[in-house]
Amino acid sequence: MEQLSREAEKSTPKVICDPKDNYILIKGESYPENSFEFYEPIMDWVEEYMDQVNNENVEVELSLSYLNTSSTKSLMCILDILEEAYQEGKDIKVDWYYDEENELSYEMAQDFMDYLEIPFNLQVKEED
Repeated sequence: MEQLSREAEKSTPKVICDPKDNYILIKGESYPENSFEFYEPIMDWVEEYMDQVNNENVEVELSLSYLNTSSTKSLMCILDILEEAYQEGKDIKVDWYYDEENELSYEMAQDFMDYLEIPFNLQVKEED
């Protein structure tokens, strides 16, 4: 399976989906004009990857300072795929990094954490 990478742009986050290192990163702000178009290949990749994962520890790192409504729905679809894989016995851990000075990013992370049944760690984002 190939790695999927997207560099951050003005309205889209940086994305790294690396099957070799069992690592998924989504970092930045997300408010594309068409979030489904942006996130669909990522959702497809995650779904295919989860079908191939066996005993590997999968690390998911999220660091999102802003998500518009449609990006929130798309991210929820990705997290639902991960949650389903976790419930099937796959070893998945989500680390969500938030900015201490951005109360909304913490609340957004907390909302996702409350909704999902998957190991979820909230961590203060260190300066880049």
